[in-house]
Amino acid sequence: MISTGTNVVQLEDTIVSVASAPGRGAVALVRLSGLDAFSIAAKHLRCSAPEARVSQLCDVFDGEQRLDQALVTLFPSPHSFTGDDTVEFSTHGGHLVPSTIVAALISSGARQATPGEFTRRAVLNGKLDILQAEAIGDLIDASSPTMQRTALGQLDGGLSRRLLSLRNDLIGLEALIAYDVDFPEEDDGPIPRKRIDQAAEGIASSLEALLSTAPVGEVIRDGAIVVIAGPPNVGKSSLFNALLGRSRAIVTEIPGTTRDALEAVIDSGKWPLRLVDTAGLRETEDRIERLGIEVSERYLGSAHVVLACAEDSRSLEETVSFVSSSSTAPILAVRTKSDLVSKRYENMPSRIVIPVSAETGTGLQELLVAIDEALDTKHGEIVPDLPILTRARHRKAISTARSELEQFTDAWREEKLPATIAAVHLRTAVHALEELIGAVEVEDVLDRVFSSFCVGK
Repeated sequence: MISTGTNVVQLEDTIVSVASAPGRGAVALVRLSGLDAFSIAAKHLRCSAPEARVSQLCDVFDGEQRLDQALVTLFPSPHSFTGDDTVEFSTHGGHLVPSTIVAALISSGARQATPGEFTRRAVLNGKLDILQAEAIGDLIDASSPTMQRTALGQLDGGLSRRLLSLRNDLIGLEALIAYDVDFPEEDDGPIPRKRIDQAAEGIASSLEALLSTAPVGEVIRDGAIVVIAGPPNVGKSSLFNALLGRSRAIVTEIPGTTRDALEAVIDSGKWPLRLVDTAGLRETEDRIERLGIEVSERYLGSAHVVLACAEDSRSLEETVSFVSSSSTAPILAVRTKSDLVSKRYENMPSRIVIPVSAETGTGLQELLVAIDEALDTKHGEIVPDLPILTRARHRKAISTARSELEQFTDAWREEKLPATIAAVHLRTAVHALEELIGAVEVEDVLDRVFSSFCVGK
């Protein structure tokens, strides 16, 4: 039995849900999993007994009423996604067909699954750890190929293996302390203090290296905010639209709910970018326009890169100066409407100007490369297959482990505490990593992880 908020969920229950997205479509997927999955499914199928892991065409009935003709696949325990007996019905799409099949299965003893309950059972049955479960959610929500690759690497266990290695190193350090306390006269005498110092330094360095990936992971997960800023009527919106059209893929477009702000997530090739078109920056007494400018300034404060746009050198210098007072992000000077002037390259003192034309497409690819380079410089390049921390929960756990290790090291070197007391910090560091992976069962952690999952997954 497990708790999910105010509800108590029985692990022995057989659960069912539509696992595909709602709406009109060719095919829908109904997933049934639990101790009684096979016997419940059998009550509604008219076909010869399906073989394990072989799809078979069956008529699906509710009593004498035929509901659909579906492909049915059995996955016996423990060789299923959840680790329990599982039946998957590939039905015709739409709303009515899969809904009536779910209702029929519920009438025979199944229960409607809660959000994320299938994946939660996979974790509790040892098919996945919590980090891999989070990766499934990230993969579903991925809005760029970079996020897709990162989530797949985590689902494959890359981050889990790295954390298990660090956990084992901490346990090894604990063992050295215990040996030194319990058997000081054995073999060659007490463990050299330098050996323990070096072991602690190595683990601390590894934790710090992992923690340093958190800013990159945040940008990969949420997208780098790239703000297009400048005076009114310099071609910001045209540049926004041109960049969307020139990118290899537009993942999603989100209309801003505030005046004169539009946001779109695009894939520029390396980093996922949240491109933001903002209101023109200028001094104004108009209250409505001022509200739009305040929105622009808020975006500037949270930007990862700012494109300072203007049509000529003087305006460009003023725009860069204005943006610098509102943002600490790298600023790229962009001279718009370059097709309307004869001089293509017109650099500012100590700053390269990127000339672009939304009309002809000139300079757009160079601008995207410059954005990637600015992000590389600030956050470090994305290294394929390198484990990355992508969530606040990850950062908190690694920070806790690092802090506890630092406290142990300080107490050990200064001999402020007996070794057995100092080693308590090591045990706390180990526990932080175990909670992150899910090596220890912590219900509130599971509740947080699965609270945002969709029903059916």
